[in-house]
Amino acid sequence: MKDTDFAFAKINISLDIVSKMEDGFHYLKSVMQSVSLCDEITIECSPGEGVTVEANLPYLPNDERNIAAKAALAFFTHTGITGYRTHIVVKKSIPVCAGLGGGSTDGACVLRMMDKLFETKLGRKSLETLGNTIGSDVPFSIDGGTKLAEGRGEILTDLSPIPHCFIVICKPPFTCSTPELFGLVKCEKIRARPDTEGLVTALESGDLGGIARRMYNVFEDVIPRGKLEISEIKSIMLDNGALGAVMSGSGPSVFGVFDNKDSAQSAYFDLNMSYKDCFLTETVGQVMKT
Repeated sequence: MKDTDFAFAKINISLDIVSKMEDGFHYLKSVMQSVSLCDEITIECSPGEGVTVEANLPYLPNDERNIAAKAALAFFTHTGITGYRTHIVVKKSIPVCAGLGGGSTDGACVLRMMDKLFETKLGRKSLETLGNTIGSDVPFSIDGGTKLAEGRGEILTDLSPIPHCFIVICKPPFTCSTPELFGLVKCEKIRARPDTEGLVTALESGDLGGIARRMYNVFEDVIPRGKLEISEIKSIMLDNGALGAVMSGSGPSVFGVFDNKDSAQSAYFDLNMSYKDCFLTETVGQVMKT
């Protein structure tokens, strides 16, 4: 059995850290959106045993340390299916450690594909629950589209789809440690937060400008390095007609929202002269309907 599918990147239209929970993790509230930037995943299952991963980036692990392998192993454990050797080929286009959910979306794609290959018909909700055992952004990436994610990312609410628009993504040449950023956050001292309620209302009315004006990521206030570069990238996007620009996830990628392709292309060309990880993409909807 063999199949190929696509794992779509995510952006955080908004990201708020509400509180620190008793288990030490933080309670998040984020409006998340899928975009067309994607990895290509191919899975081949044959009689035998074991799960291996082959990627076009040599530094990625090829065993159960890779989230794609973790997803396949979790699927087999959950379903009780045995006797299959599984080889996963990951063609990465989403930059790693970028705040774009590149690993999580690969894991989610593997779960969807395994469910299809083995005709287990687990359904979206069961796959989201299984995905939550693998990583925080995996449940969202099972279905994608436009959603409110709460808790550690496992509490999902479907939202009105964002009006189709063009998204320019630019990753500056440094990484951000997610645990370090969470360690710097003091929930009681956060002064500026996203207007999540207003954002949801703007989505319901299809007001792209209203959505863009309400984009906000609290991590931008605590990021320990690269603040000036992130601000410069946002300025270039806004100067080229972006309706809004903000950092995604724990960074350092910045994205801008554009209501026309010409403006998006202009921003992309300007940024691409200085940054190699720059992408012209667009919003995409849900991949599962049930």
